[in-house]
Order: sequence, then C-alpha cells, then structure tokens
Amino acid sequence: MPTILIVEDESKMRRLLELNLNEDGLSTLSAGDAESGLKLLTQNSVDLVVTDLKLPGMSGLEFLQAVKRQNVSLPVVVMTAFGSVETAVEAMKSGASDYVLKPFSLTEMRMVIRKELDVRKLREENLSLREALGRRYSHPNVVARSPKMQEVLATVERVAPTNSTVLLGGESGVGKDLIARAIHEKSRRASGPFIKINSTAIPENLLESELFGYERGAFTGAAASKPGKFELADKGTLFLDEIGDVPAAIQVKLLRVLQEREFERLGGTKTIKVDVRLIAATNRDLRAALEEGTFREDLYYRLNVVPIDIAPLRERREDIPDLARLFVSRFCGDSNKPIEEISSDALQILVGYHWPGNVRELQNIMERACALAKGPVLEPADIHIDSRPARAGNGASHFLPEGMTLEQWEDEMIREALKRANGNKSQAARLLGLSRNALRYRLSKIGIADEGEKETQ
Repeated sequence: MPTILIVEDESKMRRLLELNLNEDGLSTLSAGDAESGLKLLTQNSVDLVVTDLKLPGMSGLEFLQAVKRQNVSLPVVVMTAFGSVETAVEAMKSGASDYVLKPFSLTEMRMVIRKELDVRKLREENLSLREALGRRYSHPNVVARSPKMQEVLATVERVAPTNSTVLLGGESGVGKDLIARAIHEKSRRASGPFIKINSTAIPENLLESELFGYERGAFTGAAASKPGKFELADKGTLFLDEIGDVPAAIQVKLLRVLQEREFERLGGTKTIKVDVRLIAATNRDLRAALEEGTFREDLYYRLNVVPIDIAPLRERREDIPDLARLFVSRFCGDSNKPIEEISSDALQILVGYHWPGNVRELQNIMERACALAKGPVLEPADIHIDSRPARAGNGASHFLPEGMTLEQWEDEMIREALKRANGNKSQAARLLGLSRNALRYRLSKIGIADEGEKETQ
C-alpha cells in the first residue's frame, strides 16, 4: 500500500485529504508544518509527498527543495492558490512533479496522485531498462533492430498502461505517429478512439474549433454544432502533433484541459468533461521556445511527464535494411511486382546515406525503386536518391560539408568553440553568440556534461 505524506497547516483540509486518500486505498502520514514533515520523512518510507506552498515557518518551496536533497526521485505534488500559478511553476522548476490549484476537487487530487504513483513506478522500472533490453521488444510496423529503438519500445511498454501524458520528440519523419499509436494500442484505452491532429496543417483561426468544437452560430457559417477532437477522443487517446506550433491563446485552453479535464466549445457556455489521454509530439526544441517566450512554461511541465526522444535514422543505421525490406514488401505487394530482394550493393548505398528526411524519405525512395525496378532484385541503379545541387559562390562546392546535416555541423561548431576557449564554457558561449543557458542545453544534447566549474569572465 503506497504511503502519502500530507503537509498542510489547515487542519480541516489535512483531515479531509487523509480520509479521502484512505478510502482510495492509500496509507497517509500528515504534518502541519515543513519541519514536522521532514522529520516524518526521515522516520518512514514514503512514496509521494503532497504539500501546500504556503506553510508557517519554512515555506513549501524550501520544504520541496529539502525533500529533493534527501531523495531526488521522490514525487512531490504541490497545492497553491489559484492566483499563484507563477509560484507553482517555480516549484516545478525546483523538482515538483505536479501542482493542483486551490480550490480543487478531491477527485482531481486523487487522479493527480495516482498518475504520479504510476510515473514513479515507471521510472523505477526504467532503472533496470538496460538489463531488460536483453529481451527484444517489437510492435507491428515499427522496425526496432537498433538499441535506440529497442529503448524506445521498452519505454512504450512501461508507459502505455498508465494515463501519463507523453511528449514525443524527434526530427520530422522519424515515425512519432507510429510510436503514439503503439502507446495507444498497448494501453487500457486500446478499445477507445485514437484521434490524430496536426496543428500546423490547420489554419490558426480554425485550430481552436477543431480541438474544442463549436456551437451553432459561434461564427459565420456555423450552421450546426460540431464536437471537437477532445470530445471525439473521450475514453481514448488524442495525438497532438507539432505541439510547439500551437498559438499562445490555445496553449491556455490546452493547459486547462490537462489540469481540469474540462472545456467549453467555441461560442458555448456548457462545460464539457472528458477522459482523454494526451500524447504530444514536436520536432522543435521546446526548451529554446521557453527561452524565447513562445511556449508556456506551465504547459511544458504538464506535457513533459514522460518524454520519449526518437533518434534520427542516421543514428540507427541498423534499422535501415529491415525498413527498406518492409517498404519493398508493402509497395511491391500493392503493385503486384515480383520483387524478391534488395542486393547487398543497393543496401550499402541505403545504409551509407545520411537521410535528412529520415524514415519518410526512405519510404519515398523505396516506393520509387519499386515502381521503376526492371527485375526481381533491386540493384544500385534502381535506387534514385536526390542529391542537392551544389551552391556556387566563393569557390565553395557545398553549402554544408558533404554528408553532414545542419545539426551535426552545429555540434561540431560547439566542440570547436569549446576547444578554442580551452574548455571555458562562458567564453565558448560568447564565441558562438549564445546565452550561457542556451549553450548549457546544447551541451546536454550532445552528451557533454556541464559540471558548473568556476569560470573566468
């Protein structure tokens, strides 16, 4: 039985939470201030902490930081007044797992606690992920021979049974939609709907009505009421692609749906409750969008519960032969062409290419090869890869070094700046024209730890 530590100075609220969580099959410990809470934490095994941010003596934020110093993996849910969302975001930055705005319903609190307990279980299981990779994971239409894709599918296995929000990251064309569908099909919602919407494919002025629906007369041409994607996905999964391009006004409504599971249609006054699991995806750097102020911090922390990053195809070349054969089987079957195999020389061409368009580009190349092939075996002459024309000027034959993508070139520039600055990261940031925080994030992406060394300015 999981044990929940409640830290709340208002005795009636504390007792109400105790009774409600006990009825939900959870064991509770409680304290009226942060100091007493820390003492209980050292004396007992606790699975999750619920704390108010406004406490006598040590503040809730200071208590949170003290809890994280003791046990960085212990989930903490903070409670705060409706007008103090900024404080809640500050708590999320300090390590809080989630926050609940007062006044809240007990149902909402139970839902948040259950979700965080599920996430904690998931993270504990992921500690043994490397050992578990001895087992091969598979899913229809997902090729996962490479260790990186095996790790993705292993995480899918663990997160699918929970209701946690998932944020899929990766370049365009890596197959984020296939992973989202795999999560849905392995979840308890598999019998429910799987609704997909791409925010960049819909004009900004129509996106709100597509997501939340509209009532008759809400705008010119609205002759009848229409449900939105959230209503259609009730009891199922909504896959929102390109979340980084959602306008700020709609980000506010998305945040409300994630927090309260409710919304109103455009032009309507009736509040609609939904039970939807959200899977979001982006090919953008949302951390950079936070720095630029184009993406809300509170929404980011709500979405980034379980992040899954899908590697580009050039970083998992072991998957290319199986992917190529899968596409040959699919396209040649559709066109009734008797193509049986891909020659080793043709495979060598495919594996050696850097695939800036990822799996989607490979799919298109194989469809073309199947359409134009003359014999039962695909040969190098059947593989037509578009090569970008060289740019003239200043004697340079290529805009980027041959076979190198923009991302790889940027990584090389960061390493070169560090080399010229003799490892001094502040000086390297100035050489690159970046802020110190922006450089820190890019270093983490390429696997260079930021030890926070003392640097000369």
